[in-house]
Amino acid sequence: MSPELISILVLVVVFVIATTRSVNMGALAFAAAFGVGGLVAGLDADGVFAGFPGDLFVVLVGVTYLFAIARANGTTDWLVHAAIRLVRGRVALIPWVMFALTGVLTAIGAVSPAAVAIVAPVALSFSARYGISPLLMGTMVVHGAQAGGFSPISIYGSIVNGIVERERLPGSEITLFLASLVANLVIAGVVFVLFGGLKLWARGTVTTDRGDGNATSTGTGGGATDTGRDTAGTGRGSGGTRAATVTTTAPTTTAPSTPARAEDAPGTRLTPARAATLAALVALVVAVLGFDLDAGLASITLAVLLSAVWPADSRTAVGQIAWPTVLLICGVLTYVGVLDEMGTITWAGEGVGGIGVPLLAAVLLCYIGALVSAFASSVGIMGALIPLAVPFLAQGEIGAIGMVSALAVSATVVDVSPFSTNGALVLAAAPDVDRERFFRQLMVYGGIVVAVVPAAAWLVLVVPGWG
Repeated sequence: MSPELISILVLVVVFVIATTRSVNMGALAFAAAFGVGGLVAGLDADGVFAGFPGDLFVVLVGVTYLFAIARANGTTDWLVHAAIRLVRGRVALIPWVMFALTGVLTAIGAVSPAAVAIVAPVALSFSARYGISPLLMGTMVVHGAQAGGFSPISIYGSIVNGIVERERLPGSEITLFLASLVANLVIAGVVFVLFGGLKLWARGTVTTDRGDGNATSTGTGGGATDTGRDTAGTGRGSGGTRAATVTTTAPTTTAPSTPARAEDAPGTRLTPARAATLAALVALVVAVLGFDLDAGLASITLAVLLSAVWPADSRTAVGQIAWPTVLLICGVLTYVGVLDEMGTITWAGEGVGGIGVPLLAAVLLCYIGALVSAFASSVGIMGALIPLAVPFLAQGEIGAIGMVSALAVSATVVDVSPFSTNGALVLAAAPDVDRERFFRQLMVYGGIVVAVVPAAAWLVLVVPGWG
């Protein structure tokens, strides 16, 4: 049995054990990386750790640390109310606002994980407050990031178009951009319908009265206020309203109907701590998008500054960093790095590229791109697979523009997987959820995307012979 096949079988065993024995998959993957890397591939410790995602580790820790502080001092609640005002109280529009926001950020040049790191914590805080499915909100954020990810001025678009030019293949920047935009928009529409988006319309509108601490919800049979409870006429028909008194003071002065935890306070006033936290979030956006600084290092720096000025708000923030998620993601990606180091990914791609039927090779390459990208760098996978497609693209039986677009869509739309950077950020950012359950939901959804989207992209973009 070849070393490459052994490494794939070990990965399957890791999945089976983690699923059936409730062992952290990241810990299992670290052990597998040590065993396969050392005993099968002959790698030393440096070779095994070459795949450790140090940058993602810092991003996960930094972003969850900063937003733990934002939750503790009520900044995320303030942002939730601002979002409600933006859509005039229509909760059902918020997932689409988040979709559009991440799409715009990536389209104008933000790296997809950076855009998700900025938007996901706010979006998922809103999800927790108003009882929206975190799976719906998280996937809308990720698909929004990918929708804008291949604009001609975006990072992903520039990289892929550069690869196409280097390989001297026919290219179309607009086709690439529109393929990703339309694919993710269609998927987002399906997700919105399947994951409870239509039910949000039945809640009517939620109105927050800023400044006096009162919140009112008006609905059509099931509206949710900022406390997440049914207040639309107490569920008895349409047009009913009820005011819920809220407070931003210490828990000892909270009204009986308001949760006692600080992070559950609706945050109707802009305190100095909240203003400073908002400034920190703006600074994070400017640092990442304007100066191309690392999102993780910038987040930690800003979190430390806030902690130094308001230590009471930040006392528990370190404990709220998503450490189990960090272990899971870093362990799995370290093992994927071992696979890459020992040539397993290249071995699989070359095996497919040698198939004599171009259309079959094309769909298999799309599936390899989707499957591997669910665990590794999307751009890195495209950089490896596009050159592998050159031999049969040169035969003229497959359109280069359609093939490149299909590979791009297949390799990026799967970033909803909890093992990808974007999926991991969504998993880490979700407050007040059963993380194991949410992880399984993301994994199942990611598996469905891997199974369906490459075939659909191949059928729409490759089979007609675009380009």
